[in-house]
Parts: sequence; structure tokens; C-alpha cells
Amino acid sequence: MELSPALRARGLSRRGFLRATAALGAAGLAGGCSATAAPPGATKVTIWSWLTGMDKYVAAFNGAQKDVFVELRVIAAGLSGGYAQQTNAIRAHNAPDVLHVEYQGLPQILLTGGLRDLTADMADLESQYSPAAWRGVRPDGRTWGVPMDLAPMVFYYRKDLFDQHGIALPRTWDEFRAAAAAVKQVDPQARICSFPLNDGSFFAGMSWQAGDPWWTAQGDTWAVDIAGEGTLRTGTFWQSMISENLVAGVVHGTQDWIAGMHDGKLWGLLGASWSVGTLGRSIPKDTGRWAVATMPTWNGKPSNGVQGGTAFGISAESKAPEAAMTFLRWLSTNPDVPKIGSTFTTPFPAHLPNRAVARQAYKGGYFIGDPVYDVLDEAAKRVPDWTWGPNALRLFSTISDSFGPVRGGGTTLPDALRKIQQSAVADMRAKGLSVREGKSA
Repeated sequence: MELSPALRARGLSRRGFLRATAALGAAGLAGGCSATAAPPGATKVTIWSWLTGMDKYVAAFNGAQKDVFVELRVIAAGLSGGYAQQTNAIRAHNAPDVLHVEYQGLPQILLTGGLRDLTADMADLESQYSPAAWRGVRPDGRTWGVPMDLAPMVFYYRKDLFDQHGIALPRTWDEFRAAAAAVKQVDPQARICSFPLNDGSFFAGMSWQAGDPWWTAQGDTWAVDIAGEGTLRTGTFWQSMISENLVAGVVHGTQDWIAGMHDGKLWGLLGASWSVGTLGRSIPKDTGRWAVATMPTWNGKPSNGVQGGTAFGISAESKAPEAAMTFLRWLSTNPDVPKIGSTFTTPFPAHLPNRAVARQAYKGGYFIGDPVYDVLDEAAKRVPDWTWGPNALRLFSTISDSFGPVRGGGTTLPDALRKIQQSAVADMRAKGLSVREGKSA
């Protein structure tokens, strides 16, 4: 890439260019309106993204300096067409400079050959990220993305109802089953939570906690273990909860789910960090009812899964990779970003110093019990190793389809998982990938 005339005139090296503009501070952001057209001589960077608030981040970046100008194109969410759009653009050699990838989607985009290796560009930041997020952008030991946030799963629960009826907060899954039975006894129409069979990413997050990765990269070979011991234990537990009618089947986020949460028919939610904002928006009148806790554990071993999380990659064919990296380092590490984000969401940054900024910016007042960010921080520390495979996105749909008959008795979760394992292996081999079944060697 050729740096812009303005940058060359200042005599900035490539590394100096990254450092100088990534350090843009609050003084620049406080200057008012952002630019709507590129300043003369600025290096243009294009980004495609579906991240809520990305327009605000881009406007702040553009308004803070004159050397790089970012142009945003909002695209459909990943599984709603965004990933297909980006993949098609890579194949047509007209991809944007910056690509939106979730951790689970990164290996699939990487398989196209369309991502730039960022190992050298990001090496100095490794210690500043949550380990789970850093691992998420390094599926093969090289860095292919810049982490934005992390989404550890936790247990949101109606503390007022638990306290009123003397039901202890469950710390293990055995205790969770006992609490579920107690909730049903208190109110035969109520359940401790819903277990959505239509959401593959939810079940993946629940299985992640069990500590048996579904994929492991071994050189050029992928070990696939979706029907491993930990996942089967997870499936067996939830199959019994469904068979005994101890959990609801309401889809998260629907009107029925919102009504159940507000009316006391759903006493809890196993959800990601982003559900902090979801609850506040969906049931705003429930202030002072809900609390947050780390997920129940298997045999007391602290562990939490993850559901979601965003990173950004740079196109292998980008004509402005250094300028793109400057923007992404700013987006990921500048302390003004979580301040901006806190005006419309509850950010949980992957960058640890920025997480402290997000904590300070959080207004609170909705939840009772332990401070929200204390719980989320602890949950993030408990996330075990996990590598997403190159067919994770497709697998989510396979899980949803395979789990569909479970509630009606057409199959069981363990039986479905064994078939999903076979399907995943066949799919990867059909793509020409080297695959072995079972745990990594």
C-alpha cells in the first residue's frame, strides 16, 4: 500500500503510522461533528458491517483526524446474508478493506483465502485482550482478526422470586435441576428458564462450558468431536429437563418470551453478556427484580461458555491495509469507543483496559445483587479453550433442524448430536478438508 501524500510528508513509517493514529484520544472526539467527506489526501478505508452503532464509531473516528477516512456500508447480519455477501465479494475480488467476522465465522471466511495475516500487526496487543477473545482470532496460531468484544454466558434470574420462595441460587447443574423442580412446584405454569431448540449458537455456548471443543486444528487436519463426552453430558442433562417438563420451549426474544419473563412465568435466562441490554430494553419495568450470576457448573469446576462476539478482519486484497489496521486498532483499543457504545448498549470489550472504561460508563440501576461487570468479568475468566471450525455457521442450522423433533419425542438430544457429528464430518470432507473424528491427539 502507498501511504497518502499527507502521511508521507510527515515522514511516518508503517509502524509509526499504526501507533500514531491508533492513539487518537478524547480531545479529538470532543471536537463536534464528524466529517462526511474524505479530507484532501486522506487514505480511504471501506468497511462492511452489521454492528449496531458502527455508524457512530466511524463518525467519531473520521471527526478526530484527517489522515484516514472510513466509509461504512451497513450489510445484513451474518447468518441473514452478511457472510454470503462478504464471501461473494472475496471471490469476485471486490471485497471491502475491512470485513465483519464473528469468532465463529472467522474460520469460514479464512477458508476463502480472503483475509490478511495480522500476526505482526497485532503482536504488541496480545497481553491486553481477554484470553478467550485472543484465541478467537487465532484459530491456527496466527492472528486473522482484531477482537471487538466478548460474550460470556451467565445466568440471569428473578432474584425477587427466588428470595420470596426461599429457593437458593443454583451453583451446580444438579442444584439447577432441583431449583427448576422447586419453581414448578411454586407455580405449575412457571419454569426456571427456556431452552430454545432452534438456536445452534446457544447450544454451542452451553456445550463450550463442558470443556470438550467441537473442533481442534492439528496442522492441516481438523479433529471433530461434536459428540464428545462433555457435549453428550450437556445434551443428556437438557434432554432430561425437557422430558420432565422442567424448562419451557419459548424462543428467546419473542413476544411470548418477553411476556413470560415479565409476568413471572420464566424465572431465568441462560444468556450472553449482551443480554444485559436485551433485558433492559425488553422488560424495562422490571428494574429491581433481576440479578446476574455465573453459570452453574459441572461438579463445581468453574467454567462458562460464550455465545457470540465480534471481530474484524482485513481483506487480503485491500489496497489500504495499514490504514485499515489503524482504524481497527482504534476501534478495538481506544477508550472513547466503549464510552460511545455505552450511550446505546452495554459493551463488554475484549480489550481489558477498555472493559474498565465500560464498567465506569455503565449506569446500572436495573439489576440487584452482585455488580453486573463483576459477574461478567469472572465469567470471562472461566472460559475454557475452544476453536471454531470452518463449518460452524452451517452447523448452527444443522443443530436447529436436528433438534426440532426433540420436544415432540421424535428424537433425543444425544441421538441428534451423534447424527450432527456425522453430518459435520461429511460436510468438511466434501469441502476437501482433512478430517479425523474424535478428540485431538
